[in-house]
Amino acid sequence: MKILVINPGSTSTKVGIYEDLSEVIVENISIAAEELKKFNDLYDQTEMRLEQVLSFLKKNNLEPIDLDVIVSRGGMLPPVHTGAYVVDDNLCDIMRNRPAQLHASNLGALVAREISKKGNVPAYIYDAVSVDELSDLARLSGIKKYPRRSFSHALNTRAVAMRYCKDNGLDYYNSSIIVAHLGGGISLNFQKNGHLVDICSSDEAPYSTNRAGYLPIYSCITIAKEEGHIALQRYEDSTGGLISYLDTNDAREVEKMISNGDDYAKQIYEGMAYQIAKSIASLSVVDDGRVDGIILTGGMAHSKMLTDWVINKVSFIAPVSIYAGEFEMNALAAGGYRVMKGEEEADFLK
Repeated sequence: MKILVINPGSTSTKVGIYEDLSEVIVENISIAAEELKKFNDLYDQTEMRLEQVLSFLKKNNLEPIDLDVIVSRGGMLPPVHTGAYVVDDNLCDIMRNRPAQLHASNLGALVAREISKKGNVPAYIYDAVSVDELSDLARLSGIKKYPRRSFSHALNTRAVAMRYCKDNGLDYYNSSIIVAHLGGGISLNFQKNGHLVDICSSDEAPYSTNRAGYLPIYSCITIAKEEGHIALQRYEDSTGGLISYLDTNDAREVEKMISNGDDYAKQIYEGMAYQIAKSIASLSVVDDGRVDGIILTGGMAHSKMLTDWVINKVSFIAPVSIYAGEFEMNALAAGGYRVMKGEEEADFLK
């Protein structure tokens, strides 16, 4: 089975070809800042992204008709369940005209739809960013008009949870797993019987390399008054976390500072681990203390210094495993493979 995987990011488009579950080739196609400046609107990039993928196929002696299935990262749709959705005209209309939020990943389904029409092959999205399976209790925010939303690294965290269960002889669909994705943004979730029943999204999770994470509400009010709401948004999106404290978003640079005796850098980096551990502990109550495993994943899970601090604080809850890096491309291919094999069903977005 030949699978095309598409994963658009803000400054690149990652594309891959898989034979069944085996990676054949994956390429990260960068987009220069000067190129991006040409587009006034996110969706104006669609044709450019499509040409990137078609050129990738041509370079690898493939045409759309040679594919068996296309799987794209799912973007910021209205709330959806875990798993696969059929990429059709209706889904693309919602993605383009009524998304929950603008994000580069929204372009994936639009590109997949065009290629699927050229080759007459099925296309799906899998584990979209907007997976929302919060329990009724988890959805309460404290203000009736503004319930909690569910945005997390669903694709990677579900993939590593499934892998963890397979590695440890557990049934994923009868397990309770906490996963912390440690990247440019940090998010955590509690996966119970295959569903993300509670989460800590990046705006209510620990600070990261460049995001402020959960800010005290009165601090938010002060920032909005003194610096404006745009500055507050930037702290949450790009200028908070390690950048704010240490003028770098590279955890490796922070570790160098620490090894050179910078006690302040050590305090800030350990503070991130402290907050990660607190968030894990807060999620441990979701299933009344039943936790079959805790997983640390994402790019910063490569940092032994950081993960050792976290493990020291939370290992009393459940065994802690590290699956460093991200496995989004493999997860997308595996999702499409299961749908095509009849092991999972794809839904239609209504």
